[in-house]
Amino acid sequence: MCRLAIEGHAGFEVSEIEVMRTGPSYTIDTARQLRGAGWKSVSWLIGADMVGTLPSWHEPDALLEEVDFVVVARPGWAFDWEMLPVPFRKVREHVVEAPLIDISATDIRRRVRENLPIDFLTPDPVVKHIHKTGLYR
Repeated sequence: MCRLAIEGHAGFEVSEIEVMRTGPSYTIDTARQLRGAGWKSVSWLIGADMVGTLPSWHEPDALLEEVDFVVVARPGWAFDWEMLPVPFRKVREHVVEAPLIDISATDIRRRVRENLPIDFLTPDPVVKHIHKTGLYR
C-alpha cells in the first residue's frame, strides 16, 4: 500500500530495509545502513508523542549523532522539555506543527468495516486496493 500511495509522486521512495532485516530492527541500525549507502544525512520523522521516549531508544546517544529528528506536533501540543536529558533537548528546534486533520488509521479501518466511504482519507490507489482485497472487513 505504501507503493500505491506514492505512485506518480516524484520525490518519494519505499524502502524495505527494515522489513528485510532479521531480528530486532532499531532506528540506529536503519540510519547507519542509509548512511552506509551514501546518504549524507538522515532525517527521522516522529510524532510528538514519541519525544519523551527518545532517551529509552536503542543506543540513544549515538542516535542523536546519526539522525536529525523532525517532530510532528498537533496544534496546541505542549511538552516539558526540562524533563528530557540535556542532549535530547536539541530536538525542540525541529518541531513542526502539522495541520489538524482528523484522520486516523483506526477510523479508516472502522469506516471500511461499516461500508462507509474512505475517499479523500487515503490516496485513491490505496482505496481501490483496500476494496479489491477486502482488507479490514
